[in-house]
Amino acid sequence: MLENRQWVTEAIGLLEAEAHRSADTPLHRFMLPREWGIDLYLKDESVHPTGSLKHRLARSLLLYGLVGGRIGPDTTLVEASSGSTAVSEAYFAQMLGLEFVAVMPASTSPDKIALIEAAGARCHLVDDPLRLYDEAEQVAAETSGYYLDQFLNAERATDWRGNNNIAESIFHQAGP
Repeated sequence: MLENRQWVTEAIGLLEAEAHRSADTPLHRFMLPREWGIDLYLKDESVHPTGSLKHRLARSLLLYGLVGGRIGPDTTLVEASSGSTAVSEAYFAQMLGLEFVAVMPASTSPDKIALIEAAGARCHLVDDPLRLYDEAEQVAAETSGYYLDQFLNAERATDWRGNNNIAESIFHQAGP
């Protein structure tokens, strides 16, 4: 038990250190005609190590599982995803030395599959996309793993008032 607690503490430390390294992605202002009365800013989340817009969410989902006692040093992580979230979750799973299985539609692009596999993860392809979530639950049960479930847990895992989310970063960078 103490070993698990120490591992979880170290895992949280790794995720927090990564959050500090990649906290503020660039915010670019694009000039529009003054008479439009609009300021246009675009946040470049592609500079995260995973190149994914879902990088922050994936980190939050893992933190949520860690602090909730659902993820330990031998947990297989499972996600139902068509790509971007799984790319980021595979990156974080590799960082923590955990197995990761992305349950994906068989029609997922080979490029996304290659990105996920490059992080040491396994892709479990499903012919019937309507079975994607049931398959993810089944894979998690078969591996005694944890289904990260981005759609169910995003609201729980991310404190939208803070927690290094995109909105917080934009408000901080744009200033008054």
